[in-house]
Amino acid sequence: MPDNTAVFDLLAGVRIVDFTQFEAGPSSTEALAWLGAEVVKIENPKMGDPGRRLRPGQPDNDPYYFHVFNANKKSITLNLKSPRGLALVKDMLRRADVCVENYAPGTIERLGLGYDVVRDLNPRIIYAQVKGFGEGSPFEHNLAFDMIAQACGGTFSVTGAPDGPPTRPGISLGDTGTGMLMAITILGALRKRDATGQGSRLQVAMQDAIMHYMRINFATQGLTGKPAQRGGDKVPGVNNAPMGLYPCKPGGPNDYVYLMTSRANPDHWDRLLKLIGREDLIGDALYATPADRVEREPEVDAVIAAWTRHHTKHEAMRLIGDAGIPAGAVLDTMELQNDPSFEQRGIMQVMHHKVHGDFKMPGWPVRVDGKPSRIAPSPVLGEHTDDVLGTWLGLSEADIASLRRDGAL
Repeated sequence: MPDNTAVFDLLAGVRIVDFTQFEAGPSSTEALAWLGAEVVKIENPKMGDPGRRLRPGQPDNDPYYFHVFNANKKSITLNLKSPRGLALVKDMLRRADVCVENYAPGTIERLGLGYDVVRDLNPRIIYAQVKGFGEGSPFEHNLAFDMIAQACGGTFSVTGAPDGPPTRPGISLGDTGTGMLMAITILGALRKRDATGQGSRLQVAMQDAIMHYMRINFATQGLTGKPAQRGGDKVPGVNNAPMGLYPCKPGGPNDYVYLMTSRANPDHWDRLLKLIGREDLIGDALYATPADRVEREPEVDAVIAAWTRHHTKHEAMRLIGDAGIPAGAVLDTMELQNDPSFEQRGIMQVMHHKVHGDFKMPGWPVRVDGKPSRIAPSPVLGEHTDDVLGTWLGLSEADIASLRRDGAL
């Protein structure tokens, strides 16, 4: 096993019954699995989590979406519409510390596993729910995916060119971002439970979570008295120049470097002029202050771009950074995957999957005692059914065989 990762035991002994699917819920439970909790996915015996993207009677040609949100978990298949299957999951909930679900609104209640039912089974349980819209919202019964939450939560409105339409951000902040907020809250609820013996009901809406990530935009609105604006590659409310994306050679779609000089450090401008060979502009009254440079921003950008076009984005990032100015090359997913430093540090790891082979993916980025959590493969559908029912509920092989004959598994 690689010595740059570790099997975390921060949540050793914590048992989680996982009814989540797709991304928002699975992101939350995956984080807890990486921290050492035993996370058991309860899946439909036929097709499992819809995030598996299985197709009836056809080979699985897209396992990667499921892999990246379900590493380090176990999977069992239970028919929750079977009386014996429902009884089994209730027995598991009696022994669990946490239950997480993100079914469509009303689904968990129709299955007979709503909060009141589960709380009566296990008053100490942390019962966590992820939905698209919050309880009491006029849209609380609506379905939502990441892009719906981001549209309704504000991120579309501040993404894109100032004179262009709202734009979907390129990351699934509505899903994974919501999952991280729930994971953090579950940890807090576990600490309270351990101290008081009291369980909790936790609820987070994806729309509400997105608004949490919009705090700077609300601060900008407070300052200007206007809705936060789209700024393209600039930062609305930060009146400084140079700031933004600058083209680099050889001119590919992501051959850009982002740099930002700070209003709080006037030396950044002079350092940059020295680096690019434009010492003649040092002290020039036309560009002396941030306000002067913002007023002449197209001229300033042209001066910087004339230099960056003669350098690759990696060269530009290194040279500008060495000069003490914040800068970052625009890196695509293939460049990030092929950068050996991430794998050497355990940030990118190779999942060795017994069905789909090797797949390199990002893991948990927080190090504990110098190492990040080790990735284990995502489970094959129902892979751990016998093991979990044996270890959690003490069922024998004969018991499990009977359940299969009965259609409960």
